[in-house]
Amino acid sequence: MKVFDEKKGNIFKILSEAISEGIVIVNDKHEIVTSNDAGDRMFGYEHGELIGKNLSVLIPQEYRSNHHVQVNEFMENSDPRQMGHGRDLYGKRKDGSTFPVEAGLNPFEVYGSKYVMALVTDISVRKQQELQIRELNNELELKIEKRTQALKESIIELEKEVVKRKDAEDKIKESLRKERELGELKTKFLSLVSHEFKTPLSGILTSATLVEKYKETSQQDKREKHLKTIQNKVKYLNNILNDFLSIERLESGRETYKYSTFPLSKVVNEVIYNANMLLKEGQQINYPKNIDGIQVYFDEKILELSLTNLINNAIKYSPENTSIDVIVLPQKDAMSIKIIDQGIGIPAKEQKFIFNRYFRAENALLNQGTGIGLNIVKSHLNNIGGTIIFESEENKGSAFTITFPSKIPKS
Repeated sequence: MKVFDEKKGNIFKILSEAISEGIVIVNDKHEIVTSNDAGDRMFGYEHGELIGKNLSVLIPQEYRSNHHVQVNEFMENSDPRQMGHGRDLYGKRKDGSTFPVEAGLNPFEVYGSKYVMALVTDISVRKQQELQIRELNNELELKIEKRTQALKESIIELEKEVVKRKDAEDKIKESLRKERELGELKTKFLSLVSHEFKTPLSGILTSATLVEKYKETSQQDKREKHLKTIQNKVKYLNNILNDFLSIERLESGRETYKYSTFPLSKVVNEVIYNANMLLKEGQQINYPKNIDGIQVYFDEKILELSLTNLINNAIKYSPENTSIDVIVLPQKDAMSIKIIDQGIGIPAKEQKFIFNRYFRAENALLNQGTGIGLNIVKSHLNNIGGTIIFESEENKGSAFTITFPSKIPKS
């Protein structure tokens, strides 16, 4: 150390005191041979107080264990380098306190002796600033996260609001559509009623007028012909009124059903008897076979209404000299009745509308009808667990089948 001090001391003092970083030089025994004033102040020592002390006094206890090995290896390699690259370094002051440092190491040799000069920088301020920056970044990230979450929540609320408004818009559109549809139905209904009532009323008036002219006994057949016309027209008007009343009850929810046990033949006989008065020239209804012993548990009026509608339609839309088949198909707990005609059939493109209220196929517009009978039958059957299906081919005929539960309850 004396040789170093004597020969290089003045030069070292001039160079080292000109810089603000601390300089500490150690020999190969890890002894401090000199230090500048900046280094002394940094570690809390008086001028010259560090000379002769082991380098370990400047190193915190937890970093000492492997430090002397690293210094020896460094002296052997003799390459300048940054100490502690990639990890935090700390120095130890005289009072025992520690502080973060950066140290640049530079080995050299003087008169055959090896030394290492450490250029030490106190980076406490920088570390504090880095800590503050990290804290600010963390706070910023937290704020961003909160803002992002708030934004997501706002977006979700907006999406919900959009859905609500879309639902409201759809409901308004649906209401407007139904209102327009209702208006169209009312217009169609008024036109329908005017036409359907006017035609039979005109027929009744004409027949009543003609009956008065046939006063002779020999003209009885002509009187009966016109009386039958009046009866048919009145029955037709009565059926229309019953249909309209049935719709009103269905719409208002006031329709009630009365179940009872009755012979199937009772209703079938009555419906076919009444339908016979509507047959065209050469038309006939083929009565179902083997039904005399069949008992059903159902609403008798609904069954009568359904069969009347289907058989009357078969007569109306079938030409003269054709037959209408009524087929009964008993099942385990249900009953199916099929009505088959050889009429005009339903066009394929219009079959999906056939149960819509007031709908009439294009090929049926010239026939009398309201377009509500099938809708009423389907509505009643749906209400009491029944079904109605059909098969049809234009110009070849149709087959409608109603099925309803008919299990007789045990007494």
